[in-house]
Amino acid sequence: MAKTREIEFKSMLTENEFAMLCQHYHLTSHAFKTQTNCYFDTEDYKLRSLGWGLRIRLYADRGELTLKVPAAEGGLWEYTDALTLETAQTLRTQGTCLHTGAVADKLQEAGFSATEVKLLADLTTKRAEFSIPEGLLALDENFYGTTHDFELELEVSDPVHGQAAFLQLLQQLHLTYRPAENKISRAFKG
Repeated sequence: MAKTREIEFKSMLTENEFAMLCQHYHLTSHAFKTQTNCYFDTEDYKLRSLGWGLRIRLYADRGELTLKVPAAEGGLWEYTDALTLETAQTLRTQGTCLHTGAVADKLQEAGFSATEVKLLADLTTKRAEFSIPEGLLALDENFYGTTHDFELELEVSDPVHGQAAFLQLLQQLHLTYRPAENKISRAFKG
């Protein structure tokens, strides 16, 4: 189990802006890796009402179960349990969450049972991720429901300096800031 703090800034992109950034950073199709996020909540969205997000992420060779919880000092705390690809795929097929481990323990601490949460949405992302001086930059092409969108994310270690760096990066790249709801919210609406 890993507990990490996530601080990221996002902006939606147009398809043309996405293509421009791929060219700017010399990204070919080989730079992009596919991941599928399987989002869980109770049927009445109790986790979402707390600002929490629960997902299983499937990579080509493994999976992980992550619970995101708002951090008082900004950003999110992420509680993650590593999964084998087979376990992650089985949970997705069953539409259920892992009932043991750090995520299940954190849910239980908050008064939830892992049996209460169900698979409610999927979102597939083609992501290129690389370090730049400002932090970890990700270019995402997302597919969910009938929606296909693009976004830019910058993950940083400090919320104040990170936000300034993100806004400066947008300016340097001649991009308009377009607020991005988190992926789980978009997938639930999608």
